[in-house]
Amino acid sequence: MRVGGPIRMKIQRALVSVSDKTGIESFARFLTEEGVEILSTGGTYRAISEAGIAVREVSDYTDFPEMMDGRVKTLHPKIHGGILALRDNEKHTGAMADHGIGPIDLVVVNLYPFEETVAKASVARAEAVEQIDIGGPSMVRSAAKNHRFVGIVTDPEDYGRVMDEMTKQSGELSDDFRRELAVKAFQLTARYDAAISDWLFKQELTDGKTDQPTPGSCSLAGTKLMDLRYGENPHQVAGFYRSGGSNEPSVATAEVLGGKALSYNNLVDLDAALALTKEFEEPFACVLKHNNPCGAAQNASLAAALEHAWSGDPLSAFGSVLGMNRPVDLACAEFLTSGNRFVEAIIAPSFDEDALDHLRTVPKWGKNVRLLACGEFGPKDRDASELELKRLVGGFLVQGRDLLTESASDCKTATKAEPSAAQLKDLLFANIIAKHVKSNSIVLATEGRVLGVGAGQMSRVDSVKLAIEKAGDEAKGSVLASDAFFPFPDGVETAMEAGVVAILQPGGSMRDKLVIEACDGKDVSMVFTGSRHFRH
Repeated sequence: MRVGGPIRMKIQRALVSVSDKTGIESFARFLTEEGVEILSTGGTYRAISEAGIAVREVSDYTDFPEMMDGRVKTLHPKIHGGILALRDNEKHTGAMADHGIGPIDLVVVNLYPFEETVAKASVARAEAVEQIDIGGPSMVRSAAKNHRFVGIVTDPEDYGRVMDEMTKQSGELSDDFRRELAVKAFQLTARYDAAISDWLFKQELTDGKTDQPTPGSCSLAGTKLMDLRYGENPHQVAGFYRSGGSNEPSVATAEVLGGKALSYNNLVDLDAALALTKEFEEPFACVLKHNNPCGAAQNASLAAALEHAWSGDPLSAFGSVLGMNRPVDLACAEFLTSGNRFVEAIIAPSFDEDALDHLRTVPKWGKNVRLLACGEFGPKDRDASELELKRLVGGFLVQGRDLLTESASDCKTATKAEPSAAQLKDLLFANIIAKHVKSNSIVLATEGRVLGVGAGQMSRVDSVKLAIEKAGDEAKGSVLASDAFFPFPDGVETAMEAGVVAILQPGGSMRDKLVIEACDGKDVSMVFTGSRHFRH
C-alpha cells in the first residue's frame, strides 16, 4: 500500500464464486500464475479444481462447513471481515490479527440467475425463490463498499480488463478502475433486488393475496442494451435498457436482422406498433408515424392487410414504422419496395428468407431499413401484470396496461337505429385502433381497414375534421370510433355530414341526450361501450 495519493494494492487473495462460469477457468489460471491465492465454493470450486488450477475451498479457509444445501457458505466473519476491513485503520487491522482474518483483495462474484428463471413460462414459485441469491449480493456489496482496497468483478466481460490492468501494474488495480467496478456492482445489486420485488409483487397480485393495485415502493431497473446517438432530439442523451423478468415478445427482446442503428424515436414507434399489432389474431398490419397509426388493416392475407394499411394515408406512410403479426413474406417485401415507398423500420414475428434477402438487397432499403424479428405473438401473450411507468420531474406515475378490448356484448345501442352486423364489426375494429391513437382520438374505418385518423387535437371536433380530411371521399359510408365521449353534438354532426353511418363512443357526457338526438335526426346508429381509452 502506498501512503498518500490513490491507494494501490497488490492482489494476493481472491474469492471466486460465480453462477455464470463463462471464462472463469482462464481467469482463475491467470490469477494463480500471478501468485494469487483463490478461495472458492461449490460448483465454482469444482470447475476450477477439475481444470487443474490451485484453489482452496471456503469451508476449509473458514473452518466452518458449507450447509443447508449451500445456503450458508460465505456468510462468515473471515470472509466479510477480509473484504470489509479498512487496511489503513489500525483498529481494523488489529481485529484482523486478533481473529486470524486474512485480507481478500479481489472478489469475483455473479449472482444466481433470478431474472432468467422467472422469465420462463409457468415457473414455480419455489423454483424462483431458490434463485434469490443471498451470499452473492452480500459479498458484492461488501467489496463495492470497500472499493478503496478491494476489486469487485461481477461481469465476465471484465475479466480481460482485469487481467490487462494487473499485467500492466504488477498485480495491482488502479483506484479509478476499482471505483468503476464498484459502480457496476451496485448497479447489478440494485437491478437484482428490483427484479425480485417486482416479480414477488406480481405473484401476490396473480394469487389474489393483496388488494393493493400498485406496489408500496417501485424501483426502475434494467440492463443497458445500447447507447443511442441521441434522444428525441440531437441535444438529448439517450440509452436503451431491457428490464428483466418478462417473457412477452418485445422490442427489447427482438433480434435486429438489418438496417441502420436504431434511434430513440424508432424504438418508441416500434413499441407502439407492436402493442397495436398484438391486439389482433387474424393477419394484420399497421403503419405508424410519430407514435400514431396512420393506417391499419386486417385481411385474409398479410400482403392484402399491408396494402390496405398503406392506403389509409400513403403520404404519411413514407418514412413510417410498420408492425405485422405474421412472418413477412416476399409479396409484402415486393409491395413495400415498389413505387416510391420507404419505411424506417419493420417489426414482425419473423421474415421469410426470400423476403429478407429482397429487403436487404434493394437499393435504398438494404442498408437503411431496420428489420426486427420478435418471435410469434398474439393477444394472449400480453402480460397483464406489467406496469406502465411515466417519468415526471421529481417522480413518476405507474399504471396498469390498457388491455381492455370491447366485444359486441359490451356495445349498447343508444339510438333508434341499430348498427348492422358488418357495421358493428367495423366499429369494434376502429375502436381497437382508436385505443392506440393519441387523444383526442377519432378513427374512420370500413371493411377492416382504417380510412382516416384524427389524433392529438385539443378539441374532439377538430379530430373528427382531420379524420374526415384524411379519409376523403371514402368517409361516406364509413364508421367512426372515438376514444372518449362527445361533449357536444358538433363532432357527430360533422361526421354525419361527411357520410359516416355508424358511431361508437364510451358515452357518459352530460350532453349524451343531445348527441343521441343529433344521430336520430339523421337515422345514424350509435353504440356506447362504457369504457374510455385515453392515450396521452
